[in-house]
Amino acid sequence: MSKDAATHKPNRLCSGIEGIDDILGGGLTPHRMYLVEGAPGTGKTTLALQFLLQGAEEGQAGLYITLSETRSELISVADSHGWDLSQFHILELLSDEGLDPQFEQTVLHPAEVELGETVRNVIQQVDEIKPVRIVLDSLSELRLLSQNALRYRRQILALKRYFATRACTVLLLDDNTSDPGDVQLHSIAHGVIALDNVVHDYGGNRRRLRIAKMRGIKFREGYHDFTLDTGGIHVYPRLVAAEHHTQFDTHVVSTGTAGLDALLGGGLIPGTNALLIGPSGVGKTTTVVSCLIAALERGERCVYYVFDETLVTLVARCATVGMNLQPYVDNGLLTLRQIDPAEISPGEFASDVRTSVEKRGVKYVAIDSLNAYLQAMPGERYLLLQMHELLGYLNQQGVMTMLVLGQHGIIGEVQSDIDISYLSDVVILFRYFEHHGEVLTAATAVKSRASAHERSIRQFRLTSHGVEVGEALRDFEGVLSGLPSYRGATALLGSTERVIDTSRQ
Repeated sequence: MSKDAATHKPNRLCSGIEGIDDILGGGLTPHRMYLVEGAPGTGKTTLALQFLLQGAEEGQAGLYITLSETRSELISVADSHGWDLSQFHILELLSDEGLDPQFEQTVLHPAEVELGETVRNVIQQVDEIKPVRIVLDSLSELRLLSQNALRYRRQILALKRYFATRACTVLLLDDNTSDPGDVQLHSIAHGVIALDNVVHDYGGNRRRLRIAKMRGIKFREGYHDFTLDTGGIHVYPRLVAAEHHTQFDTHVVSTGTAGLDALLGGGLIPGTNALLIGPSGVGKTTTVVSCLIAALERGERCVYYVFDETLVTLVARCATVGMNLQPYVDNGLLTLRQIDPAEISPGEFASDVRTSVEKRGVKYVAIDSLNAYLQAMPGERYLLLQMHELLGYLNQQGVMTMLVLGQHGIIGEVQSDIDISYLSDVVILFRYFEHHGEVLTAATAVKSRASAHERSIRQFRLTSHGVEVGEALRDFEGVLSGLPSYRGATALLGSTERVIDTSRQ
């Protein structure tokens, strides 16, 4: 193979949906026939309209051939998205004669050899308009008209041959009303885009698509989440961490708390993620915010994804411990995002993180908490695998990621619903313990892949000045069990200063 042939890249046709073009590595191969299949309501018509509108934007003539919907119905759909369909032609093939009882097959004229009168109408319009992009909606009408599989296949092949001579790119829409095992159209079409609508017991529908077939193109396989909202379809390509890697500085940076830096062997390293584990109210969120403020003071952009509480509550209670987030929100360095897991898909969430990193230059990402992320989407399978890809992506982008995981129990046996510690580079464990009739808090680093961390257990507390980490509790035994015994004279924090009581740390 010559060097020119090896480096040649085929021309691509923009589909009108950025996410689909990304999945296909650039777009559709022009002058081919594609099948878009899915149950009613999955978004086939919207996808087709975006395909034609993209062509109009590029100066390409378009033709929408409708056998099932009226022109007024299409215009109504377009109006809901703010689109103007006058930019391309609409051929309505609904027949008034078909409403007469003597016509028993469909509302269309019966076909004799290929598509009869219907085909002649299509050919006449294509010859006159000379469209570059064509949509045929929908194949279910042609299937009923054909009456048998052999004749139906011949009709589709005849259309394919005809369109191939006119240098058209064609989308065939199919509503999956045929036998589920009938995939004869897949063998005829150059590519197949399958749309799916998954309904869970609670929350909104989850829409997803996959490229079932695409000849001559290396595409990203598997399911990709998408949303159908005002403005059209937005596709969120499945995140593959191995496709993203950048060079970045790996020098240790401070957490903003000297005692915590000592516990971690110097601080945190860009391109790693830290998991904070402990019972409710122990100080996990406040510790994350403390590290976030240290990054903000270095001028780094940060994003905080909040699943468990409202943003107003978060900002207010952080202010009570001397950590005012509002100035950083106002100057644009900090983005606070309230996430409703019942209304967002994992793919959409991962896409939002990517946008923050790649377009806004975020270097610090906090997710609070994993309990809500992993448990509030019970209908989603393989969430841990998706979290693995997301963390791998953030690490390769040089982003510092802080994860919060709540545990059940206060004193004594403490349990977690999930185990995600194997995905984390750093694990900080928080525990309550009792001493002289008071409930105190201890913190220890139980894992650090990137640095030599301390093996000691240190006292931890929240004050009006933020987070404070004391000396190692070397004179205590059984701190992690919650019921320690004291065998020395180690001075404890807070002997003269009142500890701030927070209810959601």
